[in-house]
Amino acid sequence: MAKKGNRVQVILECTEHKNSGLAGTSRYITTKNKKNTPERIELKKYNAIMKKVTVHKEIK
Repeated sequence: MAKKGNRVQVILECTEHKNSGLAGTSRYITTKNKKNTPERIELKKYNAIMKKVTVHKEIK
């Protein structure tokens, strides 16, 4: 049996792309430990549409 833990799936969305008005979205799915990081996370990830590394924030 699998353990039930504190890890949850979260969606990260690019903040720069959202504000730029370009078509499409840049999103990543990852997991985080809700017990260790209860606040929303921010990670630098690659945005293929803008072709550069940008800040992605948790949306859910």
